[in-house]
Amino acid sequence: MDATGYGRFRERREASIWQQMNAILRVLLLIAVWLLMISFFLPPYKQLQRDRASFDKLNAQLTDKKEVLARLNKQVALLKNDPTYLETYARDSLQVMKPGETIFRIESAKK
Repeated sequence: MDATGYGRFRERREASIWQQMNAILRVLLLIAVWLLMISFFLPPYKQLQRDRASFDKLNAQLTDKKEVLARLNKQVALLKNDPTYLETYARDSLQVMKPGETIFRIESAKK
């Protein structure tokens, strides 16, 4: 009776150890699959972040260029259509003044 009781105890103990090992193996397998998925999706995600940063930088440059273009288009339109502006611009760029005229220049500080 003792031999069979001990045999059953040993079988139950070995079965519980294998169940614990199987549970640990499942957890390790789940972690391995999770790490594998991360390794597949992390590089494209980092590239996406770099591309977004590059896009934002280029978009800011585009906005700046559009502002410069609008300012230059306005200046061209004024030079073509406004004789007073044309005269003022020409005299300012050539640093010429009319007789009896006094010119005051206010220059902004350069950064």
